[in-house]
Amino acid sequence: MTRVLLATRNAKKLTELRRIVEAAGVDGVDIVGLADVPEFPEAPETGATFAENAIAKARDAAAATGLPAIADDSGITVDALNGMPGIFSARWAGRHGDDDANLWLLLGQTADVPDARRGAAFVCAAALVTPDGAAAPDTPDADGEIPGRTVVHGTWRGTLLREPRGENGFGYDPIFQPEGETRSSAELSSEEKDASSHRGRALRALVPHLQALRADA
Repeated sequence: MTRVLLATRNAKKLTELRRIVEAAGVDGVDIVGLADVPEFPEAPETGATFAENAIAKARDAAAATGLPAIADDSGITVDALNGMPGIFSARWAGRHGDDDANLWLLLGQTADVPDARRGAAFVCAAALVTPDGAAAPDTPDADGEIPGRTVVHGTWRGTLLREPRGENGFGYDPIFQPEGETRSSAELSSEEKDASSHRGRALRALVPHLQALRADA
């Protein structure tokens, strides 16, 4: 059994990745979270992009634990705010992880934005870093890649709602209506969200790389 660390303390993210791996039929991979490994110092997110933050988190986790590690960085980008909150989504109101404060601040900032200009997108970058990749220098090879480090992306377009709806999601889910939907992201079932969401798309893109890890074990 190959253990792979998802570098998060968010139980919902851990459950989501386990569902995706199971649905993809990947055998022999045990997804564990930070609560399942000894604690190690977690560096603050200082990258300028979602990808930089995801790589840094996965690299630190792989180096500290000796396990292949997955980390993601995601957030909401609002067209009328020139792509913000973006990488600052989790701390938009000033304190990291205060979902309610972040949501209501964003709604206040866009209160005067007309319906036709309320386009938004959830964006996710997910990185898989092996222990060898964590120890590798940050200089890309001739193909522009660093062996042992993989980064994938997922985007989910939609519209920013004017008030929260639904109880199934977290973060900005209650005020995001995906394209082609009449419901908010927080009104979708877990299976529906996995099939369409930014994180679901990014994590599914990592499945072949998880299968390769299992084959190499």
